[in-house]
Amino acid sequence: MNYLQDLWNALDFGTLRDLALRIAAVLLCLIVHEVCHGLAAYALGDPTAKRMHRLSLNPLRHIDWFGLFAMVTLGFGWAKPVPVDPRYFKHPKQGMALTALAGPVSNFLLALVLLLAARGVYVNASYSAFHQDLLTFLMTTALLSIGLGLFNLIPIPPLDGSKVLFSVLPDRAYQTLLRYEQFGMLVLLGLVFLNLGGNYLTAAIRWVFEWMYGLVGF
Repeated sequence: MNYLQDLWNALDFGTLRDLALRIAAVLLCLIVHEVCHGLAAYALGDPTAKRMHRLSLNPLRHIDWFGLFAMVTLGFGWAKPVPVDPRYFKHPKQGMALTALAGPVSNFLLALVLLLAARGVYVNASYSAFHQDLLTFLMTTALLSIGLGLFNLIPIPPLDGSKVLFSVLPDRAYQTLLRYEQFGMLVLLGLVFLNLGGNYLTAAIRWVFEWMYGLVGF
């Protein structure tokens, strides 16, 4: 009994709260990203995501547990990819590009909405610890959403930017790159862990965040 009480007293609830908020921020950004992929595909005629219940906001339908853990601890992670069948699209390459773009665009729009909400809290709410925590959560989640959107625009498979790039390539080059798409994840992991290009991505995230920050009137 004393052991359990000591363990309870040793828990840092500030840290646990911060961890819970970080997980909530990650889930929000990832779910919006994946659901918008599915919505874009559905709008273009592909019902696959809808049939597999991937248009739901239920996080359990989208979570890849290892990807979530990596996102929370390393800042780099992933969700279950939304299934897309390009055979339903009238123009498959263009349909895939639009479906891919829907994810990053949704993250930028989410960041803008979060910053607008943060400005509302800043301007209208009286100061309190709760309001300060809410303001911090909204702004850091906006920053995370921008980062996720920009990261996914990198034109390396399986990221969304690769599908946009593929859509403008001649058919022969497109088919060639598809054959080597499976190696893209290895290249991507290498870039992440060696931090190659990380400074450029950080600078881009900061620039977009500051632009949106000014846009909403902070």
